[in-house]
Amino acid sequence: MPLPLIPIAAAALTAFAVARAVRPARIDQRGEDALDATEEGIGLSRVPGREQTSATARLRRVIRLGPHGPGLEIDAGLLARFRLRRV
Repeated sequence: MPLPLIPIAAAALTAFAVARAVRPARIDQRGEDALDATEEGIGLSRVPGREQTSATARLRRVIRLGPHGPGLEIDAGLLARFRLRRV
């Protein structure tokens, strides 16, 4: 059975292009502190005078392989702002 090289080459080329396009991100300690202070779960707030909606989400879980096996902690956080203004 011949090896399907075209799909493998297309996937490799796509991965290479994405890796080249991604630029290093700036790490802001204030943002890191805000993510650490975010409570677990999903939150949504709206300030009527500012025409702005803010959302937060955080998920923290520990996954273990077996009852006493090695574990992996997952900590995912999200801060978002959505603002509409008339100009």
